[in-house]
Amino acid sequence: MPVLLALAAAALIAADTVTPLDPLRAFGSAVYGGLEDAASAGVRWASGAGRLEDLERENARLRAELLAVRRATPSPAEGNGYQVVSAHAVGFGRDGTVTIDAGSGAGVAPDMTVFDGDGLVGRVLRTGPGTATVQLATASGASVGARLEDSREVGLVTGVPEHGLLRLGLLNPSADVKPGDRVVTLGSRDLRPFVPDVPIGTVITVEPAPDALTRTALVRPFARFTALENVTVVLGPLPDTAPDTTAAASPAQHEPEKKPEKAKKSKKKKAKKKDSSGHAEGA
Repeated sequence: MPVLLALAAAALIAADTVTPLDPLRAFGSAVYGGLEDAASAGVRWASGAGRLEDLERENARLRAELLAVRRATPSPAEGNGYQVVSAHAVGFGRDGTVTIDAGSGAGVAPDMTVFDGDGLVGRVLRTGPGTATVQLATASGASVGARLEDSREVGLVTGVPEHGLLRLGLLNPSADVKPGDRVVTLGSRDLRPFVPDVPIGTVITVEPAPDALTRTALVRPFARFTALENVTVVLGPLPDTAPDTTAAASPAQHEPEKKPEKAKKSKKKKAKKKDSSGHAEGA
């Protein structure tokens, strides 16, 4: 049996390299993701956490509003906040991924920002009907556009999974960076895969530069990747309906001002008629 399982696994890996197995992935996500979701929900219910779901959703909404308010750079969602969905971490992978119990059925799609109450968690890698796989920011091969919060110097953060840290590479080789500096996300076009100014971590050491073309530092992330529980997924900006409301209300606001003018004109016409009739009688 172990030999047959090993051969089946090798065949699936070989087939996946030739032809993407998206339907099979979706089936596996629906079956095993549903089991993970049910098991996680049962554990939360047994521990009494099921009663806090409304508070968790409200907490996720407030996190998104806080991010929208504290941004220092404009974006398409300026002043409107974000559409978000709350989720729970229900499974952890050795490849630097985590499974959450919110999928395409809740509006979650690949390349969406995921964060928690401490800071950036990562981005959505793939989704199923009821679950999604999130690539952690510390995973091997993960990269995040970033900037220093104070100086606004721009760079790139990559994962250092063997130490649970991040490495920041700044574009400016002479940038002033020191331990204690906070690092936040740079932001992406259309807010995907990362929305701007999500806290990433704190610089703990500046690495010696072997040449004048690099400036790197190690960053300790704010999020506790080995103890993730409640997370928030950013679906996108909230729809802006203010202009439509104003346009619809403007005709009604100006209409009452025209009626008195018409009444004044009719009164003037009546007065002229009376004057003309009076002159005719005198003649």
